Formats: sequence, structure tokens, C-alpha cells
Amino acid sequence: MNDLLAQVATNTDTSRNSGSAVLFETVLTIMDIRSAAGLRVLAVNILGRFLLNSDKNIRYVALTSLLRLVQSDHSAVQRHRPTVVECLREPDASLSRRALELSLALVNNSNVRAMIQELQGFLEFCPLDLRADCASGILLAAERFAPTKRWHIDTILRVLTMAGAHVRDDAVANLTQLIGGAQELHAYSVRRLYSALAQDISQQPLVQVAAWCIGEYGDLLLEGSCEETEPLQVEEEEVLALLERVLQSHMSLPATRGYALTALMKLSTRLRGDNNRIRQVVSIYGSCLDVELQQRAVEYNTLFQKYDHMRAAILEKMPLVERGGPQVDEEAKESKEAAPASTDPQASKLLDLLDLLDGTSGDAQQPPPLDPSPEGTLIHLLDLPCAPPALAPIPNLKVFEREGLQLNLSFVRPPGTPALLLITVTATNASEGDVTHFVCQAAVPKSFQLQLQAPSGDTVPAQGGLPMTQLLRILNPNKAPLRLKLRLTYNHFGQSVQEIFEVNNLPVETWQ
Repeated sequence: MNDLLAQVATNTDTSRNSGSAVLFETVLTIMDIRSAAGLRVLAVNILGRFLLNSDKNIRYVALTSLLRLVQSDHSAVQRHRPTVVECLREPDASLSRRALELSLALVNNSNVRAMIQELQGFLEFCPLDLRADCASGILLAAERFAPTKRWHIDTILRVLTMAGAHVRDDAVANLTQLIGGAQELHAYSVRRLYSALAQDISQQPLVQVAAWCIGEYGDLLLEGSCEETEPLQVEEEEVLALLERVLQSHMSLPATRGYALTALMKLSTRLRGDNNRIRQVVSIYGSCLDVELQQRAVEYNTLFQKYDHMRAAILEKMPLVERGGPQVDEEAKESKEAAPASTDPQASKLLDLLDLLDGTSGDAQQPPPLDPSPEGTLIHLLDLPCAPPALAPIPNLKVFEREGLQLNLSFVRPPGTPALLLITVTATNASEGDVTHFVCQAAVPKSFQLQLQAPSGDTVPAQGGLPMTQLLRILNPNKAPLRLKLRLTYNHFGQSVQEIFEVNNLPVETWQ
């Protein structure tokens, strides 16, 4: 069979559409049977030649087929990466979308810099209906393959600058956490963000991150030159004027104004000049129509008027937080040790000093009532988010079983990104024969964003051997009920098998 397919693949004339059709069916056959490695490489090369065809239908078919092969024949598909990148410039929207999906699937540790640069160039000029997918794909790839923290920060900043209105909801939180955990890059980040904000205040996520960073590290912005950036001399009045400009802009969302107001308040403890200008701006928003913004302004005014001696301690810099988990302050630990035992010891480990600012507690039981005191009015002062409580584990789900082959799904929702769902697909084989050439493909509705990670292998060993696993990353910004469509192709007992089925009974914890 391999020799026959090789002969057809090498001798078919592709000058006519009929020849291209025969060649494409040959490629599909090679992909679906237990073919030799060299023959699969030949099939990928044929698809690569299809990408150069003048017929856009043939190019679309080639991109779709390469996207199917990228999981099992990643290195072979990588050889055609320059041609795939060229397809991003296709005027046809369906072709450029498919090329975008394939380009994102080709990003790895060795080519991440070059590929992200190409994708950012595409993001700058791509159609509006592709910007959200492109921006999300770049952010996910940068998070997974970033060679350095500085490169990661620069990449996110450029995406926010070019397509801030199209990024995921968690982009702001992710970038602030990334900057906060990179102490050596605080000065670099605040200077980059200040320059970007001075040039454009229309991209709301960028403005929010910049305001947060200026509020936290405004003193570093005024210190002078930074070795990693161009010389930039900034005066206190310029910083305050820029934040006031954000507050007064008709483009600023209420949340953005909240960031700017808090940044001004934090600068009152970081700048060396008089705070009268900051106090005047804060007092203006005490009568703001937006209730949340008005509450913040009233609390900040109270802090100035009655608790000025506590202002520096309350508005000190955020503690460094490592990505992936909250950091517990040592003083908070000591205070918790002296407190009564909680009904949930694990949750108490998530507490930090921010609990004092928003009045929340990680304990399962309610805290005892406090005696009236002047400090009690500061409980809700900044209303900053504290570490989320530990989520209950989501039960696993068996979705497929046939002739000893079983497929199970396990679910994880990272606490910091509630819109993200991680699904681990685990394939086990209790039969007497190995399952080979195993490929699992997934699809979700258009309102979701799906990224398939490379599987641990393409063989599921017999008799309960080492299982094969594959990770699915699904973004659900609208918190809609999740429906998943799976397609399995594999060889078992010498026969080629293909199964397509829907999974509609996912636990509600995966999306609520």
C-alpha cells in the first residue's frame, strides 16, 4: 500500500484540477492509514506545494489539512512555516483566518520571537473580525513560550497598543501580575508604559495597566535614566497632568477612571511635592454620578482629612506576587496564628494584608464583630481584590469507550483567570492491541476560543500502559454553557477508525 501511494503521489499530474483532486485524496489516505514516516513527510510536502497554487480553494484545503497534521507531524509542517506566514497576507478572509490558526499552532520555543513578530505585523493591518483571535493567540503563545520576562512584557504592551479594545478581559490582570512579580523590570516597565500612555489614551486596557504601574512605581519614573530605555526626564507636574487627562477624557471607562484615581492617591505618598493638587482632584469626584467612583473619592478624602498619619502605610507598594499563586505576608501569617482556628485551614493560607483593605476573609466562619473605632471606616477604603477562595474540584467525565479504548476529561479553572478552562484529555487502552496514530481534534462554538496543545504521543499502549494526554485551553469570556465536539482517528487491530461525537453533559462548574 505504501509503495502504491508513493507512486501515485509522485507521478500524478497537477496541471489540472482533476490531478490535484487525486493528489489530495492520496494525501488524505496517507494521513488516515498506518503509513511510513517518509510517506507522511511526502504528504506534508505535497500540501506545502498546494499552498503555492493559484487556486484559492486548493490553498484553503491545504491549510486545513496542514492544521490537522500539525499535532502528529509537527516537524514536517514546520518546514513550510514561511509559506504559511505568507498566507496571512491573503485578501480572502477565510484563507487568512485559516493561516492565522495554523501559524499560532506552529509557534514553539525555538521560533517564538520570529513568529510573534510576524503575527504582530499581521495584527496591525488585519481585518477587525480577526483582531480578537489574533490578539488572544499572541497573548497565549507569549505566555507559554516567552524566552524572558522583558520580552513577554514588551509583547503584551505592543498588543495592547495595537489592539487594546480586542484583547481578552484578563489581559490587564495578567500584565499587572507579570510586572509586579518582576522587581528588576519595575523601572523599565513604568517608563515604557508612561511613554505609551502619553502617546495614546484611547486603548482602555493599556491605560488601565499604565495607570496602575504609574501609581505603584511613580517614584522610579522620576528617579532619572534607566539603562534599558532611552533617557526620559519626567516632572511631577507632567505625571499628574497625564492622569488628570485620563480622568477627563470622554473615552475613559468608569473602571479606567478608577485606576487613574487610585494612581493619583498612591502618588500622594511617592511624590516629593505638595499634595494639594491631588486632594483637589479627588474631592471633585466625591460628587461623581458613578457610584463606585464616588465611593472611592469619598474614602480617599476621608483618608486625607482624618487618617493622614496612616496614608503612607495604607498606600504602600503592592507586595511581590509570583505568577501562579498569591504570596502571604509574614506579618499576616503571625496575626492569623494568634486568631481563633478557622473551619477551613487551607483557605486561611490565601489571606494577605489586602484583606484589611476590603474587609474580606478567607475563613469559612464569619469574623467576630468589631468594636466601634475610627479605623473601622477604613475597612472598605481601597476595595482591592484579595486572593480568591479555593475552588471545589470539578468531577472528571468519561466521554468515550470502545473496544478497550477509553477517553476521560479532567477540568481545571485557574483562580486568576476565571474565563479560562483547562481540559486534560486522557486516553487509556485496556485491550490486547496498541492503539496507534491516535489523533484527537476538538471544536467549540464561535463564542469560545480553543487552543489545542501537542499530545504526549500518538500511541496508546495496550493492557493499561502509559496513558496518552493532551491539553485543551478554552476561553469562555461570556460564561456560556460549554459544548464540545470531538473527532478521534486511530488504528486498532489493523483497522482505521474514525469517531465524531458531541459532549453536551459537561459539569456546570466548567462554565459558571
